Amino acid sequence: MTDLMKAVVLARFGGADAFELRDVSVPRVGPRQVRVRVHATAVNPLDYQIRRGDYADHVPLPAITGHDISGVIEEIGSHVAEFRVGDAVYYTPRIFGGPGSYAEQHVADVDLVGRKPENLSHLEAASLTLVGGTVWEALVTRAQLAVGETILIHGGTGGVGTIAIQVAKAIGARVITTARAGDHEFVRSLGADAAIDYTSTDYVDAVAEMTRGKGADVVLDAIGGDTLARSPLALADFGRVVSVVDIAQPQNLIEAWGRNAAYHFVFTRQNRGKLDALTTLVERGLVKPVIGATLPLARMGEAHELLENRRSYVLRGKVAIDVAGEAVALPPRIS
Repeated sequence: MTDLMKAVVLARFGGADAFELRDVSVPRVGPRQVRVRVHATAVNPLDYQIRRGDYADHVPLPAITGHDISGVIEEIGSHVAEFRVGDAVYYTPRIFGGPGSYAEQHVADVDLVGRKPENLSHLEAASLTLVGGTVWEALVTRAQLAVGETILIHGGTGGVGTIAIQVAKAIGARVITTARAGDHEFVRSLGADAAIDYTSTDYVDAVAEMTRGKGADVVLDAIGGDTLARSPLALADFGRVVSVVDIAQPQNLIEAWGRNAAYHFVFTRQNRGKLDALTTLVERGLVKPVIGATLPLARMGEAHELLENRRSYVLRGKVAIDVAGEAVALPPRIS
């Protein structure tokens, strides 16, 4: 008899009602794999983009999606020596590489898996894996952000933004971020040195004033829109722009040419090395995930709606999913 587990299955591409809670078979473990009892997962923009059908060619239906896992190992493959049954771990499943995290159990290649930080709950750890790996690749590997440099982080209250602020401060950079006026105290509590209200102020003018005309050395784009085209206007000579969002339409980057700017586009690759680096920062108290909402696995559609329409809510950080429990915490709507 095949063991069964609960999973949220994407039955069709479409709205937040496209998910179905089903009983499915527990996956088998290969020689260099581990089977993890999932305690928590989280929701990312990539998840609702997949649900809508933006990447339909890469996701055969029906599919179990999701890209964050924190849990406990229940079984190890015959060639796994790095972990033992009972170890608490966290990781991002391989993107477009098989079943994802919206399930009670998951099997992963052992090279993707990292030891969960001891000072984080499973909900917190699951809120860090994809955004943390993305931020590490964007700021450390690509932009090579250095001590004393200035970085402009677009969207400081988002899942990427909240971690980027903290990692940039841990590196020793000066951090400027964009956020609504009501969120300025919050982003400063994460380590931002200055905040710009994007609803009333042009960030290009504000950065010029804050840097005495020099501009930012690095711009991190987690927003999209015309950010790629306008960010060079806020950039120092030989600055770097790093984008972690896909490009909906072509943009004129002539201003980047005048700055001798470098552009980096990050679709993060998963590996244990990034997680171990993040774990070090977390256990030193330099980085802590921010959770803005929590829902159980069966309410995945509602979780997607929250994130997809986040500007209608006072939502800071990630939407976490309590897979092993029934925790509920919802953000207030913006009146």
